[in-house]
Amino acid sequence: MSNSVSKLFAAFLALLLMYVVPSAELARRQDDLSRMVVYQSATKFVDSVRTKGYITPTMYNDFLRELEATGNVYDIEMEHQHKKYHPVYDDPANPSSFRNSYMVVYDHYYHADLIRYLFPESTAPLDDSSRVYHLTAGDMFQIQVRSINRTPGKIFMDALTGSYSGDKAAIVFPYGGLVLNEDY
Repeated sequence: MSNSVSKLFAAFLALLLMYVVPSAELARRQDDLSRMVVYQSATKFVDSVRTKGYITPTMYNDFLRELEATGNVYDIEMEHQHKKYHPVYDDPANPSSFRNSYMVVYDHYYHADLIRYLFPESTAPLDDSSRVYHLTAGDMFQIQVRSINRTPGKIFMDALTGSYSGDKAAIVFPYGGLVLNEDY
């Protein structure tokens, strides 16, 4: 009886070591490759926006195509912080009360605002100048790319460890910085 149990256990262990563990390692490597693609695509897109000072629908669509190549589904959040200078007054109604200083204020434009500008409800072609979103040197532009599907590596890891990682994203990449140029 104990001999058959040990044979059954040995067969199960052999099956686990020959098929499941290599498959899990392959899925983990696929997740690593997806992370690298997200890193490279997001870095290239944001650096291009920061260097050029604008976003076109074509630039955004190319970025999405690169992400789609990983086979994962992503939630992308873009944010543009437009820098403005406001003079400081003791009494805003009295121009002579100017304090010889300025306050820096940022107007925030989020993903929905940018997408509405890039893809308006019009028949203008993608390369139309009215669809180019312009930024100003000194503004902040940043994105966050987050996977929203359960990747194969995450599924295998949950199965092998007996845990459930739930809604925790397997791939999260924030990136951004100051806009360096205004290329119109």
